Amino acid sequence: MFTVELLPQTAFVFMLIFARVSSMVMLMPAIGEASIPMQIRIILSMLLSFILYPLVSESYSAVPPTVPGLAMTVFYEILIGIFIGMSMRLVMSALHVAGNIIAMQTGLAFAQNIDPSQGTQSALVANFLNMLAVTLIFATGLHHLLIAAMRDSYILFQPGDIFPVGDFLQLAVKMMSGAFELGVQLAAPFVVFGLVFYIGIGLLSKLMPQIQIFFIAMPANIGFGLALLFLILGAMMTWFLQGFEQTLHMFVH
Repeated sequence: MFTVELLPQTAFVFMLIFARVSSMVMLMPAIGEASIPMQIRIILSMLLSFILYPLVSESYSAVPPTVPGLAMTVFYEILIGIFIGMSMRLVMSALHVAGNIIAMQTGLAFAQNIDPSQGTQSALVANFLNMLAVTLIFATGLHHLLIAAMRDSYILFQPGDIFPVGDFLQLAVKMMSGAFELGVQLAAPFVVFGLVFYIGIGLLSKLMPQIQIFFIAMPANIGFGLALLFLILGAMMTWFLQGFEQTLHMFVH
């Protein structure tokens, strides 16, 4: 039976759940993009907190008797949410790496715009890949795994446990290196294309030094590069989604 005496404990638990969930929502890809208004993300965080409350409320202990204890408990929850959300965001940076490599190899490096997912200026190819990835995450239902990761975070990181700083740092380095490796793998065909193309026009410039071969070959570089991009785009995004799903399964049990 719900009584007035339970209100402080209920409010305390909901505040902690909201602290963890909102930290993840603000940073996770797809559901936490910077292009989504802040009010929408806050409302989504509150709704998810209401849904998770009956599932995880038993994991929390009583209200700490001191203000420093309460502050440390809230700080722990926020830190867990930031770590999980940032881990997912690091996977998305693979497309940023791949897009910039593709742009450099196809002569489109100077065509830049603000990337809504990264919040920085980047090549248009990188922007296109990021927006396409967000669309595919929703289309393939992978956003359900993001929500499942929120629930299973209470299995991996029990409230009140000692914060595993060393494990977090090792995982962060591993995920960052993995994201860079995935980005290079996605852009590997364009590295080969750029190497072959520039070696070819370099040989032509030696054979015909009186002709500005680089200015003549630039439209062909862009045309062939775009044709190659749309030829292998499906395979690229499939490979990325597989890597994204594998990373998500690290937090889902």
